[in-house]
Amino acid sequence: MNIDNNDILIRLRYALDIKNTEMVEIFKLGGMDFSKDEVMKVLTKSVDEDDQQENHIPCDDEVFESFLNGFITYKRGKKEPKPGQPERPAITYEHVNNLLLKKVKIALSLTSEDMIDILEDAGVKVTKGEMSAILRREGHKNYQICGDRYARNFLKGLTIRYRG
Repeated sequence: MNIDNNDILIRLRYALDIKNTEMVEIFKLGGMDFSKDEVMKVLTKSVDEDDQQENHIPCDDEVFESFLNGFITYKRGKKEPKPGQPERPAITYEHVNNLLLKKVKIALSLTSEDMIDILEDAGVKVTKGEMSAILRREGHKNYQICGDRYARNFLKGLTIRYRG
């Protein structure tokens, strides 16, 4: 079963118990101006083509990454850009699962060991080397794409840790 961006957002929101008003604020911090109604439509799964128009807003990679950037700002505060730097981080279009792990790690001030423990909470053993490869910059010779299984179990581990 493939995990899509809307599903990841739904699971992340649940795991960290993020309220609807906080979701609106996080999107805004990431540069997406969504109303509470629109956020609710992003936080639904698409059932079929007809439903998609009325009750569902697909969360494409740009919307997803903007949310994660906003989440970092929401959790850690606004970082003043250095001279010549853009106001917001550029959208990288990196693999969504890798982005999820990297940006949540930054937002929650987690160490790589914390990340490994979170996955272990969900019953998945990951070595430091594997975690390091997933957290590397795309294009690095040791970079590894994070599979859906790791992403799902990371979200499950976050749920256990933050809601358990």
